[in-house]
Amino acid sequence: MAAVPPSFLGTLFAVSADPSVISFAGGLPSTAVLDTVGIAEAAADVFADAGPAALQYSTTDGYRPLREFIADRYRRRVGLDITAANIQIVNGSQQCLDLVAKCLVDPGDAVAIEAPGYLGAIEAFSLYEPQFSAVPVGEGGPDLPVLERVVTRDRPKFFYAIPNAQNPSGLTYPEEARRAVADLLDGSETLLYEDDAFGELFFDGRARRPIAADLPGRALLSGSFSKVLAPGMRCGWLVAPEEVLAQFNVAKQAADLHSNHLCQLVLHRWLTTHDLDTQCRRVARLYEENCRALVDALDDLCPDLAHTIPEGGMFLLARLPRGISSLALFEEGVRRGVAVMPGPPFFLGGGDDVIRLNFSNTNPERCAEGIGRLAGALTALG
Repeated sequence: MAAVPPSFLGTLFAVSADPSVISFAGGLPSTAVLDTVGIAEAAADVFADAGPAALQYSTTDGYRPLREFIADRYRRRVGLDITAANIQIVNGSQQCLDLVAKCLVDPGDAVAIEAPGYLGAIEAFSLYEPQFSAVPVGEGGPDLPVLERVVTRDRPKFFYAIPNAQNPSGLTYPEEARRAVADLLDGSETLLYEDDAFGELFFDGRARRPIAADLPGRALLSGSFSKVLAPGMRCGWLVAPEEVLAQFNVAKQAADLHSNHLCQLVLHRWLTTHDLDTQCRRVARLYEENCRALVDALDDLCPDLAHTIPEGGMFLLARLPRGISSLALFEEGVRRGVAVMPGPPFFLGGGDDVIRLNFSNTNPERCAEGIGRLAGALTALG
């Protein structure tokens, strides 16, 4: 536990619970796009059809019809040639972070991770005491010379990456960067661990081919229904070669026997009675509207903040003027009724010159008001 960096999440949740604070700090999907009625109807159908069996223990690898649905969707959307045998259901893709590291990482092993990187991954991996190797990420994707040097010198167990609408930056790897990453890792000792939490949330509706598709047998790919359908049901999955899942399954069984069986049945019923593509387009349209409102407010009210312009997802990253600390801005912002996420939790060192802003759980009016408060905080800090 001493190896785990201090968590900012407790402070964040406390601030976000205050209704007087306009929060851009969290990462919650909008409640406006959660299909409460559809999920309730699916649950009633499951109980009517399955009865007590819906409340019984199940298999560790997950409900097979749900795994078949996921595999079929990958084949249709992105041409990934997999079957249900390549899929393990988990309690949200966050559980994958823990169990993959448990299976692959011994103390002192190298793990390559994006900088900035997802704070939940940094915390999860840290429990297994790796040596992190940071790979800077920008508009062109990962810094390829750095990644090549890390792979050659440090021989990391895996490179953890979020190529689609990355958390925290909101950036998406271009096609040429994806091919370059696949070429670089192919033949090396380093696996790819591709976290695709936001691949369904591109504003243009176009699916991006996962890097994992070009690294057969050398890649892990995780996904989740949390961002598009039901975050509270905690249903995600891992795609991996069967021999890898055989080991992963042992770690999963030791952790919790199996993921929530009832929720898997309810989700599968919803997926077979509704159109997931329509749901994803609905969510992406709302987030695009919110993102544009946030970008416009930043450009109008905080012109000194350089920021990313996401193609999808839920976040963007802004760089602060010289001399302003993101931690100080967080504190001053809360005093003025606005919360942003400071940069340091997303870095292995440094990061106090950037902030992450979330646009999924807001609306255009609150974006304008909240960024107005942020502008006041920036002015107060000089």
